[in-house]
Amino acid sequence: MTFSGSAASPAQFPRDGLPEVAFLGRSNVGKSSLLNALAGARSLARVSSDPGRTRVVNFFRVLGVEKPGGAGRGDLYLVDLPGYGYAKASREVREGFERLAVSYLVGRDPLRLCVFIVDVRHDPGDRDRTLRGFLAHHRLPWVVAANKVDSLGRGEARRRLETIARALGREREAVLPVSAEKGDGLEALWNAIRGAAFPHAGRGPDAAERRGDDGR
Repeated sequence: MTFSGSAASPAQFPRDGLPEVAFLGRSNVGKSSLLNALAGARSLARVSSDPGRTRVVNFFRVLGVEKPGGAGRGDLYLVDLPGYGYAKASREVREGFERLAVSYLVGRDPLRLCVFIVDVRHDPGDRDRTLRGFLAHHRLPWVVAANKVDSLGRGEARRRLETIARALGREREAVLPVSAEKGDGLEALWNAIRGAAFPHAGRGPDAAERRGDDGR
């Protein structure tokens, strides 16, 4: 995976038509860390202890991804979107980078999947439910990646995943437990990404959004 570039406006988004998978969620929920874990690198996507640092759309090109069903290989983009809910940013700045994220998500033809990242230790908040409604309204395909699952015991993790699924109106199978720190669940997430990015070769049957109006 290589850094392809940053976009501060829709005019700077790639135009090569390669499939794209967007990563989105609250500020400081671990989007950049998860991207680095998927890439097997620690510094490809900038990780900061200060939330709200990603204020552009960052594109990372993944070369030679194995398509499902042994149908060859292809390239795709993983897309790091600005986070939401960063209270310390000024209203103008906050609304500016949230508008940029919306401008990417709406009507982006190469977009194949949204990876909605939450912290498994916390219940989804109002902004998370707003995002869930946005994705359903625009009929965008999405899965939930419940990050930091390594911080919980098995029984507690199972209960938290069920709670998150109910709060976001998803089936339990569409909430993927992951750990950017320990690498847990990354293979399942990659399978969901590959199935969505290359749907003609094969699609993950239990992860991607069915594009129903109710988000299920």
